[in-house]
Amino acid sequence: MDIKRNGSQPSGKGPAKWFTGTVRIDPLHQAPAPARVSISNVTFEPGARTAWHSHPLGQTLIVTAGSGRVQSWGKPIEKIQPGDVVWFQPGEKHWHGAAPTTAMTHISIVEQAEGQAADWMEQVSDEEYTE
Repeated sequence: MDIKRNGSQPSGKGPAKWFTGTVRIDPLHQAPAPARVSISNVTFEPGARTAWHSHPLGQTLIVTAGSGRVQSWGKPIEKIQPGDVVWFQPGEKHWHGAAPTTAMTHISIVEQAEGQAADWMEQVSDEEYTE
């Protein structure tokens, strides 16, 4: 058994290469091999969002606070709120983030395939974000 005590893992800032705006990432769990899952609590300040990206084994988001947005490539933006659970298929190009005037927090659950959890792409433009 391994217990990660609250506050034992430092928060990190979402890198500008992968995020627009202010994003805080709080790691919750990184399973040791042979397991592949990693779980993080991610908080997006108003207007903050990920770049377009995909995950080789998919991604689950559990919205815990605030109001947010998600979008898959070629599909309309969807609003998300606490209690919503979002599943992105393996390889599905997408982004997620806060609403323009409200912060949003979600738990992100991903698995690594050959050491890779995400394939990061171009930033989401202001025009794409406000569609």
